[in-house]
Amino acid sequence: MRFEGTDFTGAHAEGHSFLECSLIGATLDGAHLEGSRWSECEWDRVDGVGLTFSEASLADTTVEGCRLAAVSAWGSTWRDVTVRGGKVDFLNLRGARLKDVAFVDCVVVELDLQEATVDGLTFEGCTLAAPTFGRGTYAGLDLSGATLRSPVGLAGLRGATLSRLQVIDLADALAAELGIRVAD
Repeated sequence: MRFEGTDFTGAHAEGHSFLECSLIGATLDGAHLEGSRWSECEWDRVDGVGLTFSEASLADTTVEGCRLAAVSAWGSTWRDVTVRGGKVDFLNLRGARLKDVAFVDCVVVELDLQEATVDGLTFEGCTLAAPTFGRGTYAGLDLSGATLRSPVGLAGLRGATLSRLQVIDLADALAAELGIRVAD
């Protein structure tokens, strides 16, 4: 199915499956997609504020040039997903399971990855403003291609990959989280 320019404001599609669907220029303001399943789908230039996507699953899906805000995707499962371009504000992926997910050339403001299980998550050419980490499993998290602004929970990033320059830039914040006083 191809939905072009369709307004799904306030739509309820909890628990529904979407296979090989395209959302082009669609609006998802206040859409309820809890527990929905998306496989081999594409979202292109989709706008949405207050999107509820908790415990949903995305597989082999591309999200391109979208502007999304207040996305509640806690407990969701993402596999082989690419998010390219666009901007996502307030993305709640708390407790999510992410495998082979790539964010490319986008801005993500207030990303919550607490308690997430990551097995392949990269950020290339992205800006992450105020991301929150902690109590997760981050062995497959690669932040080396991102610009990190005001991250929280750095002490919980065991297993994640950072560039040498990022480690230097974040040294004061990491020391503060670990309770280490740095003398000049």
